Amino acid sequence: MRAVRLGFLAVVVVAICGATYIYRDQLAQKLGFSVAANAAEKNAAGGAAAAAQPQGRRGRANPGGAVPVVVVNVAPKPMPIVLEAVGTVQAIASIQIKPRLDSQIVKVNVAEGALVKEGDLLFELDGRTLKAQLGQIEAQIRKDQAQIVQAKRDAVRADDLLTKGAGTIVARDTNLTTQKAFEAQLEADEAMRTSVQTQLSYTEIRSPVSGRIGSINMKVGTVVRQSDNTATAVLLTINQVDPIFVSFALPQVYLSDLRAAMKKGPVQVNAIVDEEHRSSGVMSFIENSVDPNTGTVTAKATFANAGETLWPGQFVKAEVILGIEPSAVAIPAPAIQLGTQGPYVFVVKDGVAEVRPVTIKRTQGGESVIGKGLESGESIVVDGQLRLVNGAAVTVKSPAPETSPPVTPPRG
Repeated sequence: MRAVRLGFLAVVVVAICGATYIYRDQLAQKLGFSVAANAAEKNAAGGAAAAAQPQGRRGRANPGGAVPVVVVNVAPKPMPIVLEAVGTVQAIASIQIKPRLDSQIVKVNVAEGALVKEGDLLFELDGRTLKAQLGQIEAQIRKDQAQIVQAKRDAVRADDLLTKGAGTIVARDTNLTTQKAFEAQLEADEAMRTSVQTQLSYTEIRSPVSGRIGSINMKVGTVVRQSDNTATAVLLTINQVDPIFVSFALPQVYLSDLRAAMKKGPVQVNAIVDEEHRSSGVMSFIENSVDPNTGTVTAKATFANAGETLWPGQFVKAEVILGIEPSAVAIPAPAIQLGTQGPYVFVVKDGVAEVRPVTIKRTQGGESVIGKGLESGESIVVDGQLRLVNGAAVTVKSPAPETSPPVTPPRG
């Protein structure tokens, strides 16, 4: 019985405690505990405000007082309209040097990787057989010339005899025919001489363009053949590197803007290898069709490359400058935050931070050009956003001065 009474008392106590907890607010008001009631109201209001914050920004406003931030004022300024793409450097001409006759290499006049000019002698082939043939033909030409002279003398005599009645018309015509035959033989031999001279010129392989050569695949003593069309038959390859092309692909949505800019004049294109190596060129042409698989159009720009900053096959960052937007609203890119509803910034008004959704046109050079959401003269937070929520009190501080990294003295 005693155990039953103790169990019943325990149930009664639990029921009383539960009822007290459930109706604690009403009891607090009746007993005059207004501080607890006010705290409950504040907690309820804070929950509603937190729900309105972008994701990652919900919490109590100013849990530790005003948040120190760095701000900048929005002011319109000229900004270039830049399209960015990944480009590939291409030689304007890439020429494979092959032999044009069967012979043997007797001399190589260039080193691998050398910079050559148009007309420079690269290889010398064995031309002794052709020189001998040329000597034979020149001798035959001299013989033809002598026979023509004799034929002309015989024709004069035949005319003279015919005039005096001592000769015949047949003899005169025969002499004229012989003269013309010798003249025709002379023309044929002269044509043969030109042919051999042309083949002899092939024994000296010269650079067709100015550029830089690659590996030399054939050395002195190698027998080369004109009919060999394999990849190993290439003596060397010359790449024309000054000027040079940069090829890149742009989304088709920019095609109209690019063509309109090219109609107005030369369109500047920058090729950036790194922060210290960049080149400036002009747009050369746009491919005559859009790639249906990627929705992009290929374009090429021409660059002066005397210093060989650009190298064939190299990947670079290409910047196409379509023009200048005179009054662009540009802010530092770090000021942009991302939320569930898209990008936004914190605008400071009367010491309070306000969340402001924005539309970004483009980002370039560490700055974002804003299409909608900001007006000139407004102050936005560029440092200290991580502690901010909508409606938080802020205090503006000066930006920290930039410090240079310590210079390490050279080791002796």
